Amino acid sequence: MRTSKFVKKITTAFLASAMLIAYSVAPSLAQDQAPPPPQEQAPPTAQDQAPPPSFSPDQLDKMVSRIALYPDPLLAQVLAGATFPDQIPDASKWADEHHYLRGDDLAKAITADQLPWDPSVQALLPFPSVLDTMASDINWTTDLGNAFLAQKQDVMDAVQRMRQKAKDFGYLRSNGQIAVSGGPYITIDPIDPAFVYVPAYDPFIVFAAPRAGFFVGGAIGWGFGIGLGVAFQPWGWGFTHFDWVGHGVIIAGHPWGRTWANRGVYAHPYGPGVRRWDAGRRAEGHPLIRRDEGERRAAHEGHARPEERHHR
Repeated sequence: MRTSKFVKKITTAFLASAMLIAYSVAPSLAQDQAPPPPQEQAPPTAQDQAPPPSFSPDQLDKMVSRIALYPDPLLAQVLAGATFPDQIPDASKWADEHHYLRGDDLAKAITADQLPWDPSVQALLPFPSVLDTMASDINWTTDLGNAFLAQKQDVMDAVQRMRQKAKDFGYLRSNGQIAVSGGPYITIDPIDPAFVYVPAYDPFIVFAAPRAGFFVGGAIGWGFGIGLGVAFQPWGWGFTHFDWVGHGVIIAGHPWGRTWANRGVYAHPYGPGVRRWDAGRRAEGHPLIRRDEGERRAAHEGHARPEERHHR
């Protein structure tokens, strides 16, 4: 009898202790298993909240006139790169100081220097004269990029209007460097996809009726070209073109999907090894040699590259 009462007391004490432990542990277990609180998102910036721009057809015609006659692959890369106007001046300086590097050497330098710019801007580094044009009028470049983000179809239509004018007036036609299609959408493709020529022309001339006796064949200079081999394919060269019928732009084999609405988060897919590095990772392991005036003039006037006489 005494033994039974003793066992009952022990059992009651044990159960009480177990319940006390359970109550004390339960809150911590619940806390450990509870999902983490949602992270607070930063409020949208004024830029994110800004309404998209709206340019008229006349404004767009004037805006694209400088580049409307670029070969399709180069035009697509310029439009994409223009959506990052804040990166253009620094990239233009890098391209100018590394202009003496060609082909594989230039591609390796772009990768080795761990550059912080978007790949669409990196894709233009083989063209220092093009980046110089964009950097020298950053307001125009900014408007061009914003228009491409907000009004891609309208921008493409403006390019076609300007090309049609140049073709109707006899300025734009096929030659040994480019092939010009007949329409209904006018394409301009390099004869050699691995060699892209940069046309030099005056928009006030080639988009207006020629005066009597004017030689239209000399209005566009096609003498300045850049070789782009296999080394530049990761940046989209060789896999970039327009879908004029569907108003699409294909860069590096993928539709360009950056718009005004998603411009803060969109990341376009490029080839292996192409990336945008953090600014703190940037390196420099090459001599810096700026182009001389003869080299600059040749590019902007559409002449072949002169022989470089400066010392490296």
